Formats: sequence, structure tokens, C-alpha cells
Amino acid sequence: MRYAQGGGLTAERRAFRERLRAEAAERFARGDDTAVVAHDLRVTVRSVQRWRRAWAEGGTQALASKGPASLPLLSDELFAVLERELDKGPLAHGWPDQTWTLARITTLIGRRFHRSYTIQGVAALLKRHGWTCQLPARRALERDETAVRLGEGDLAARGMTVAALDAWLVFEDEAGFSMTPPTARTWSRRGRTPVVRVRGRSRRRLSVAALACYKPGERSRLIYRPSPDARPDGRKSFSWQDYRDLIQTAHQQLGGPIVLVWDNLNTHLTAGMRRYIAERDWLTVYQLPPYSPDLNPVEGIWSVLRRTTTANRAFADPHDLITAVRRGLRQLQYRHDVLDGCLTGTGLAPASP
Repeated sequence: MRYAQGGGLTAERRAFRERLRAEAAERFARGDDTAVVAHDLRVTVRSVQRWRRAWAEGGTQALASKGPASLPLLSDELFAVLERELDKGPLAHGWPDQTWTLARITTLIGRRFHRSYTIQGVAALLKRHGWTCQLPARRALERDETAVRLGEGDLAARGMTVAALDAWLVFEDEAGFSMTPPTARTWSRRGRTPVVRVRGRSRRRLSVAALACYKPGERSRLIYRPSPDARPDGRKSFSWQDYRDLIQTAHQQLGGPIVLVWDNLNTHLTAGMRRYIAERDWLTVYQLPPYSPDLNPVEGIWSVLRRTTTANRAFADPHDLITAVRRGLRQLQYRHDVLDGCLTGTGLAPASP
């Protein structure tokens, strides 16, 4: 990487290399062999040979770094301006979507600062200033950020309710698992596309409702109930009676009051469910803001399940799908650190007593 393109070493790495050369000078003075010095300092033999020649000609001072050959094209002040432009998003600069690529950032630098960078130079520039290439989180266009902030503020009220009632803070969500996962890869001979035989009725799926239960001083709990597509009443989703039974089961297992937090699914708001909630003094319910799955730790549990148990699987039949999902959920029930991490990821973790 050429220094003029913003490559080279950071200040910390330059200081580290200075210490290496100073230590190498001490080893030269003791008469250590070149190969031994290279092995101990974890550098190449050619570097040590070059340092030894410089040390023999000018002593320790000859090993001092002279700095980069030239200054980077974008100073720290100009990079701060670039960051403000990047924060505006690609749409503000004329691109049709919302993703920044190295090619687009290179073009933006040329337009804004009239500097010429290579793709590799831009990558080094961004990494040196703490930028990385990441998978973005998806947010619904209908999401009301004001309502979400108010919903986050309601956590204080929930926390006071949990503390006053000595209750469990319980989050609920449901998800569906299909017979055909998004991706499934297998090894095969080059030039021969592998074939995996699955049932043609790929719309068969498994619905699961889960409760993530938290209480300061107690181990986190995961309580779930699966529901296959083939139901006697013909429904393809949970009814309010199913949610009622799940909440009742959680109350029996937890043995205490529950502060339930869930979304605005129409089944949650039926008259029968409202009556059931009103008749239970041990149950307090809060609604999450619309389009805010990032505030629900159960979404994190689904993500873990899809990245582990059901990842890269082509299920042979519905029984295989149900068995795999049940096995993954049972394993997560014993992974209290994962359950706690899902709550921490939402930023809604209650304070410990």
C-alpha cells in the first residue's frame, strides 16, 4: 500500500515497530544470530538483515523511523468531513439504494475533495479510522422512531412494576420455520450440480411461540410451544386460547407474577385475551411499539436458532423439521448466557438488585 494513498502503519503500529528495532539493536550488540533475532521478534529474516546493515553503518539511531514517505491524501480533518457526508447516506448523494461500497466512497472522495484513491487505498483509509464492512440491520419503513423511543422510555415503568411485584419480566414472540431453509450448501464434484431430494409440499411449516423470562437474581428461562400447520380447527397460526395456555404454563413454572411484553398482533388484542388478562391479578401486559422487533429478545433467539440448528438444512419431511427445531430450543433452554445476551442486545436489560 502506498503511503500517498493513505496506507502504511497507524501511529500505534509505528511505535510498536520502533520498539522492535530498538530491541533488535540490543540483540545485535550482544552478538545474537540474525535467524534467532528474527524468530524471537517474529519478523522476517530479510528485515533483520536490513536492520543489521543499518545498525552497523550508523548505530541505533540509524534504525529510527523517518516516518511515512508522504502525508495521506485525506487528513484527519478532511476525513471528519467525509464521515459527515457518509452519515447522510448514499441516497443523499444520488445512488439508488442505501449501501456504501468502496467504489461509491472512492467516487464520493473524488467529487468532494478532488482526490484520487484506489479501492485498496479507501479500504485502508476506512479501517485506519475505525470503519468496517458490516451486515446492516433491517428496519421497516413504517417504523415510527418517536414511538420506539417512547417505548424504550416505558422500560422504566416496566422495571418499577417488576420490582414492585417481585415479578418476572417476560417477552413473547412467534416465528415460522419452513421445510426449505433460505440456504443449503453441500460439497460436490466441480461441474456437477448436486441434487437434494425434498418433498414438493415445501409450504409445510412449523409455528413456534416462545417466552423469554428474566428476573434479577434468577436464571433466565425459555418456555415455548410449537404448533404444526395441520391443526384440527384448520388454523395456520396460534389462537388466543393457545397464547392463554402458554401464559398459564409460564405462570405455573415460574411460580410468581408476570409482567408480559409483546407486540400488537391482532390475536393478542382479541376480546377473549383482554378478558383473560383483566381477570388475572398476577399478569400485567405491555405492548411494544409497532415495527420494533429489535426491542424483543425473542427475536434474537430466533436468529440464534436459524444460524445454528436449522442452518444449511434441507429437511426430508415435517417430522424432521419439528425434531430439529425442538432439539435447538431444548439446547437453548440450558444456554442461560445466550438468553441473557439476547436481552442485553435490546438495551432493555433491567438492573440487578
